[in-house]
Amino acid sequence: MKEFLKRKNIVISARRYGIDALGAMAQGLFCSLLIGTIIKTLGTQLSLPFLVDMGGFASAMSAPAMAIAIGYALQAPPLVMFSLAAVGQAANAMGGAGGPLAVLFIAIIAAEFGKAVSKETRVDLLVTPFVTIFIGVVLSYLIAPPIGAAADAFGTLINTTTMLQPFWMGILVSVLVGVALTLPISSAAICHSFSLVGLAGGAAVAGCCAQMVGFAVMSFRENRWGGLVSQGIGTSMLQMGNIVKNPRIWIPPTLASAITGPIATCLFKLEMNGAAINSGMGTCGLCGQIGVWTGWLAPSEAAIQKVGAVAVTPTALHWIGLILISFVLPAVLSVIFCEILRKIGWIKEGDLTLPQ
Repeated sequence: MKEFLKRKNIVISARRYGIDALGAMAQGLFCSLLIGTIIKTLGTQLSLPFLVDMGGFASAMSAPAMAIAIGYALQAPPLVMFSLAAVGQAANAMGGAGGPLAVLFIAIIAAEFGKAVSKETRVDLLVTPFVTIFIGVVLSYLIAPPIGAAADAFGTLINTTTMLQPFWMGILVSVLVGVALTLPISSAAICHSFSLVGLAGGAAVAGCCAQMVGFAVMSFRENRWGGLVSQGIGTSMLQMGNIVKNPRIWIPPTLASAITGPIATCLFKLEMNGAAINSGMGTCGLCGQIGVWTGWLAPSEAAIQKVGAVAVTPTALHWIGLILISFVLPAVLSVIFCEILRKIGWIKEGDLTLPQ
């Protein structure tokens, strides 16, 4: 069996499924739902029906895009990867509001079964797509509804609890989602899977921004402008190697997220009512900020259903809160905490230097 799995490139591991597949799923979401939402919002605001239609087409392909991206991460052969489009559509449809999480589990299983039979028969063109789609659709009927219901219930619990306890949940959500963003897993896919919108989504945005902007600014002396851009609008995940060497460098941005989270939820009432995936993007391509903006103008279906979101005309206070939470406070707080740790010797020169 071990030889067979090795020959078929079936690697059963937490990294392959929990990091590679989940990260690829987030990229699939970005290239369909997220970019589609942005295009559609621009089209609506500019009164350009062509852009509205374009965005709608892109958003409608989110389920197949997720599944195919997962297949790509699992290094599935072409017939398996292309067949996953149908699997993703079935899992997402059967999973309801928690469909993305169902897509993740079911696409992984279907892909591995497809890889197992790939090129094992003389009629591979028929067998491989059939097995992949059959396994995927059967599982969609059997386990997608409970997976979707569980994910939806958990997301609703987080959203509701954040509204009832904005201070403590603001801290918890901000810190956990921010940490997930820096870890080699996908905070964006997690937020989308659990539909983190409203105040919970706002806290998630705050946490992600604290990590990205925090690391970018406090490591400026080591990494200069290149590091500022690559971490500030790229990803704080670039610091993972340094975190392994000295975990204390993670303290400043994490403390910053614990402060900006409740400020976002309690003071500015910052809500992420755009696509839930934006909640876990932070300042990556400014997607977190774009998501907040699109949520002001045209709330997503998830935001309408879960938190009763309505369209608003953003005021100066809205923009001030977004800018402070996204950029100013993370930068200032992280630098202050970092300088304290430098003075006591917990962070030394070179600890934050990115590999060339």
